[in-house]
Amino acid sequence: MHMSDLLRALAGETPERTPVWFMRQAGRSLPEYRELRVGTQMLDACLTPELASEITLQPVRRHKVDAAVFFSDIVIPLRLAGVDVVIEPGRGPVFASPIRTADDVARITQIDPADLDGTAITEAVRLTTAELGDTPLIGFAGAPFTLAAYLIEGGPSKEHMRARAMMHADPESWHRLAGWLSRISRRFLEIQRDAGASVVQLFDSWAGSLNPADYRTHIAPHSHAALEGIGLPSIHFGVGTGPFLGDMRLDGVADAVGVDWRMPLDEAISVVGPDTAVQGNIDPAMLQAPWPILEAHVRDVIARGRGAKGHILNLGHGVPPDTDPDQLTRIVEVAHGER
Repeated sequence: MHMSDLLRALAGETPERTPVWFMRQAGRSLPEYRELRVGTQMLDACLTPELASEITLQPVRRHKVDAAVFFSDIVIPLRLAGVDVVIEPGRGPVFASPIRTADDVARITQIDPADLDGTAITEAVRLTTAELGDTPLIGFAGAPFTLAAYLIEGGPSKEHMRARAMMHADPESWHRLAGWLSRISRRFLEIQRDAGASVVQLFDSWAGSLNPADYRTHIAPHSHAALEGIGLPSIHFGVGTGPFLGDMRLDGVADAVGVDWRMPLDEAISVVGPDTAVQGNIDPAMLQAPWPILEAHVRDVIARGRGAKGHILNLGHGVPPDTDPDQLTRIVEVAHGER
């Protein structure tokens, strides 16, 4: 198998064409996705191999992106561990029994991450890689803090107050829960790796609510454990992590750091240093702009990314559901030098 542009960028090379994929490229912005999902609950779709595989492949066919990202949800490993969770349309993951006390933590952490039934995931990944050929599949998992924030709050929240409070009010329970979530994420990544994924990304969507000291003490060691020695090139992405972007390297465990839209990429590169690739960081709001404005922004991001050890073009967060898919296709053409 020849080394894809994405894998070359992760290895610190500069391929002739800038590799590009989009977080949340599979999903609601595509009419073919909406058609396929009619009548299916989100988490059921993730656990139906043919459906999950087809959804994963749709953006690769349409946009000619340089990677597929496995269609799933960060709460799927919790569901596989037997945790009662549903995705409420318009709200997000909602947990029947939030984890708030030391007893709650003791109870949930008795579940052995090694017992996760990965059958549906394995089958979906195999179906997908069989069709992808040389295009890499990115496996993914939610980082321990983001999963903990959902579990402790019982659903989405703005400031993740209860999760941040537990770190200080009961650090022992916090580290027990975060350590368990780290093993859950790790197991989910291993299932995808063993079935054929060739890159992994750890998503810490809510890490931006933390201050640098809390991130270093209470979070980084658990994210580090989720990725360390995974045996595949890895990307670590968080939203709002500018104040501790250097820590997102996880002491060199992450091959690339994803950068959100708030920090110019050249600035981010000077923070993460010469040994780490970067991913990003087109502003998702720009997808609504007229093409000439979006195009200028994309070219600016590519130019700023040239100073990195390797650059993967992406958005600074996920594709908004109301995005015109043609805007994404055009971005790929610019990255590949076809426009």
